Amino acid sequence: MAGGRTGPLGVVTAPHPALVRSATPVDPLDDAVTAVAACLLATMRGLSGCHGLAAPQLGLGWRLMCLDVSGNPSSRSCAGEVVIANPEVVEAARWEAAREGCLSVPGLVAEVPRATRVTVRGVRPGTGEPLTVHADAFEARCVQHLIDHLDGLLFLDRVAGARAVHPARKGGQAA
Repeated sequence: MAGGRTGPLGVVTAPHPALVRSATPVDPLDDAVTAVAACLLATMRGLSGCHGLAAPQLGLGWRLMCLDVSGNPSSRSCAGEVVIANPEVVEAARWEAAREGCLSVPGLVAEVPRATRVTVRGVRPGTGEPLTVHADAFEARCVQHLIDHLDGLLFLDRVAGARAVHPARKGGQAA
């Protein structure tokens, strides 16, 4: 983020190396982390149908993600627009498979098993305040999808086989 850039960036697609590496924890008080957090938000806001982004999707190997499921009809919970540094799932329950897609894997969706309730802990970039998100349904799916990006996994790594993968409809789903 040379020059303090805080605007939107391009999303990288598979097989970009940042998408298959485990991301490094960040110092949430570092100015560069705060700048990347702003870029994540600006990029997410600028992408139609995008409900979250992880730093590896911008080509950066940092444990940083943003999320906002506001207005999605599948949402039962909504933490609002939030950026989380060093997130980790501390509780997960009620597993079910559902269709999901990804901006970093355009053109495909798949049936992916995920917990429908999760609790995630991390910290807020810029302040270092502890942050806990209790997520249900669609928001829980998005959180897990983003944390997978931080762990070097794509949603396709979680499918049972080729029959679980489908072409995306025009304007397809993305997490």
